[in-house]
Amino acid sequence: MSTAIRRKLLDEAARILAEEGPAALTVRRVVRAAGASTMAVYTHFGSMPELVREAMREGFARFSERLLVVEAAGGDDPVTALARLCVTYQEFARAEPDVYAVMLGGSRLAGFEFTADDRVMGLDVLRIPHAAIRRCMAAGRFRDGNSSLLAWQLWCQMHGLAQLRAAGYFVGRHGADETLQGLLRDFAVASGDQPLAAERSVSAAT
Repeated sequence: MSTAIRRKLLDEAARILAEEGPAALTVRRVVRAAGASTMAVYTHFGSMPELVREAMREGFARFSERLLVVEAAGGDDPVTALARLCVTYQEFARAEPDVYAVMLGGSRLAGFEFTADDRVMGLDVLRIPHAAIRRCMAAGRFRDGNSSLLAWQLWCQMHGLAQLRAAGYFVGRHGADETLQGLLRDFAVASGDQPLAAERSVSAAT
């Protein structure tokens, strides 16, 4: 099976899950949408739950690639670098909403359960912002402390923002971008940064 067909099967499975729910996700529906044969699913994925798992794996791989590009760009300001990772998080969630929903458990096929190995995929991506937080500490911008806990807190904030944005809640007084900037600024200050320095750094990223 070509790489293009494999990607199409994964993307169509994620789209159907997100748009219509687990009951709509059948082999026939996926292959018809992807323009593939029925055997393509069983030959290369084995079952529908494994197709969902592979969609999640592919999503985390693409997400990680985006974050690594931002991480490699670096820069002199570690707080700006951290904020850019968070901006990239939101961009990925908007660009691939169906895959994102599968990755974080928002769309699941009946009979599909997360395993410990599945969760490792998400935790492995978390090491990138965790390392960025450590660099903020090393530079004296954040106080020394529990960098792992800070990474978890930041992940919760980014996921919550992405979910609310996808649900269409940012239609009133405060937009998603304004909210993101405020979250990142306040996170930096709460982590030990000076307010004016945090404002400059976050503005440079957003």
